[in-house]
Amino acid sequence: MPPRIAVLIPCLNEELSIATVVRDFIRALPGAVVYVYDNNSSDRSGVVAAEAGAVVRHEPRQGKGFNVRRMFRDVDADIYILVDGDDTYDPGAAIGMAEVLIREQLDMVIARRVGQDEAYRAGHRTGNALFTRAISALFGRRVTDVLSGYRAFSRRFVKSFVGVTGGFEIETEITVHALTLGLPFREVDAPYRNRGAGSESKLNTWGDGFRILLNILRLVREERPILYFSAIGSLLIGVAMGLGYPIVLEFHRTGLVPRFPTAILATGLVLSGLLSVACGLVLDSVARTRREAKYLAYLNATSEAV
Repeated sequence: MPPRIAVLIPCLNEELSIATVVRDFIRALPGAVVYVYDNNSSDRSGVVAAEAGAVVRHEPRQGKGFNVRRMFRDVDADIYILVDGDDTYDPGAAIGMAEVLIREQLDMVIARRVGQDEAYRAGHRTGNALFTRAISALFGRRVTDVLSGYRAFSRRFVKSFVGVTGGFEIETEITVHALTLGLPFREVDAPYRNRGAGSESKLNTWGDGFRILLNILRLVREERPILYFSAIGSLLIGVAMGLGYPIVLEFHRTGLVPRFPTAILATGLVLSGLLSVACGLVLDSVARTRREAKYLAYLNATSEAV
């Protein structure tokens, strides 16, 4: 029996491109069900998608993260293809992504965007490179396009993913889910092209970039608490040492312990730094328990496709 494939398209005001995306994926993946989740569009995106052959549903909470989490919760399939509705990704790549997912028994395939440089805004390109390097360094495995919105997933991955973000941070959270649980995934090259005339990106370079950065810090705090709180503790102790150096010199010169606010502040910073490290050690045990619970959920989500 062939695997059931669901194409998931989050959509906000993509009336100009959504019909093309739906029809192209229906042609590229015969037998797949194409779902378009309309995220409170103010144009005719939902109507146009339905006319093109998609199953249209609605997510009232504004934000790509809310939309993707709703799709993951509602749709039942063996293989999931997640793609944006702006017609910048090549539908033909989905076949190869699904084949790699099945053949190599993976849980995620990321479409690494290649193509025209003008398809990427300079700010997006720079932000993606910085965030990708940060994720690779912090979570121990190299990823080259952490913000790609074109991915294939196994059922196990989708049904074990518990996200909390509501916006464009969702791709980062999905990637970290795979990294922290040690799930098998890989990247494959896929063409990336410009948006059509009149179509505008919903991603705000600075606003969404700042939210993605905060989300990375949150994920490090939750998944790598020793690293997070040890860094804070080291910073506090380093500042305390800088403040305390003149005090040590004064004691060496006079043999008396100075009694002034700087000494009290330095002592407080050292104690706060040590407390931060202790918190990291305790929370690491909590994080380990959470990862074990997530992995059990992953194991319990059977996948007929693999």
